[in-house]
Amino acid sequence: MSAPEVLPESLVSPGMSRILLVRTSAIGDIVFASPFVAALRQRYPEAHIAWLVEPGIDGLLEADPCIDELILWPKAAWRQLWQSGQYRELAACIREFSRALKARRFDTAIDLQSLLKSGWLTWLSGAGQRIGLGSREGSQLLMTRVVPAGGTPGQISSEYRHLAQVLGLDTEHFHPRLRLALTVQRKALDMLRQHGIDPGRYVVFAPFTTRPQKHWSEDAWRALASGVQQQLGMRAVVLGGPADRDAARRIAQAAPGSVALAGDTALPEAAAIVEQAALVIGVDTGLTHMAVAFKRPLVTLFGSTRPYLDGGRPDARVIWLGLACSPCRRSPGCDGAFPCMRDIEPARVLDEARNVLKVEIPS
Repeated sequence: MSAPEVLPESLVSPGMSRILLVRTSAIGDIVFASPFVAALRQRYPEAHIAWLVEPGIDGLLEADPCIDELILWPKAAWRQLWQSGQYRELAACIREFSRALKARRFDTAIDLQSLLKSGWLTWLSGAGQRIGLGSREGSQLLMTRVVPAGGTPGQISSEYRHLAQVLGLDTEHFHPRLRLALTVQRKALDMLRQHGIDPGRYVVFAPFTTRPQKHWSEDAWRALASGVQQQLGMRAVVLGGPADRDAARRIAQAAPGSVALAGDTALPEAAAIVEQAALVIGVDTGLTHMAVAFKRPLVTLFGSTRPYLDGGRPDARVIWLGLACSPCRRSPGCDGAFPCMRDIEPARVLDEARNVLKVEIPS
C-alpha cells in the first residue's frame, strides 16, 4: 500500500454530501470534538452527517441537531467473541458491520481519533475520501489524506479547530457544545429533587478517572466538600461510575447534605446534572470537561496530563502546579506519590471557586 497523500493546510476539502465522523470514545474527547460537527454542518448544511461511537456514549450526541445519524460500534460484543474464541462469528459480525457502513455510501469519512482501531473503522466504511487527523499506529496507511496534528497548545479543542481550519470550515465560534434531550433533563431534575436539591444551588464534584495519577486525594475532596458547604453555602453532588460508589459516599459524608450519585445515573443524566450546576470542580475527566460545553463555572485540577490552560471562558480556571515531571501521562516516575496532584491544597481550590463564581459573563 502506497504512502498516503498529506493534505496541505492551505487546501480546502472538496464538496461533501455523505460524511462519517469516527470518534468512538472517550467522553472528554467527545466533548472536545463536539464543535467540529457544528462547523461541518455550517459548511455543508444539506449533507448527511453520521457519527460512529461506542454504545453508552451515544447519549451525549443523540440530541445534537447537527448529527443526522448515530452508528454504534459494538466493541464490547466483538471483544467478547474474540476472548471466547468465536473467531468465525466475529468475522461474520465485522463483515456485516462493514456492509452496513458501505450501504450508506459515505463519500467522506473523517477519523478524529487517530488510532489504528479508528483508522480501521474509517477504512471499513468504504468512503472514497478518508481523512485522518495526526494518524498514528499505522492508521495513516488506511487514509487517503492525513492532516498533521496541530493547533495552539493549551487551548481547549485546539486540535479539532486545527483540522476544521485545514478543511476550510468556519472556526469563529468553535467551542465545545452538548445538547441533551428534554426527557433526560427532566429525569435528572427529578433525581435532584428527590434529594432536596434545587437547580443552580449545588456544586458538582467529578473526582474519578480510570488512572490514579489523575486523582486528587479522597481526604482533599472531603475537606473541599466541607468548605463548599461552609463557605459557599452550597451542597456537593458527587458524580462518577458504579466502581466509584463507595468513595463518592465517603466524600459526601464529610459534609451533611452532600449527595453521592456515582453509579446511580446514566451518562446523559450525569451530563444533565452538570448542566444545572452552579459550579463544577473536577479532575481531568469527561464529566469535568462537560462544564465548558454547558457554559458552567469550572475549576479543573490537572497533574499528570497536559492541561488546557485556556478553557475559552473567563469562568473556567485550571489549577496545574507545572512540576518538572508533569505531564507524565501514562508513565509516572514518582512511585505513586503523585505530588502534581497531592500538593494542590483544598484552600486554593476554594479560592478559585469563589473567583469563578464572581465572574460576570457578557450576555
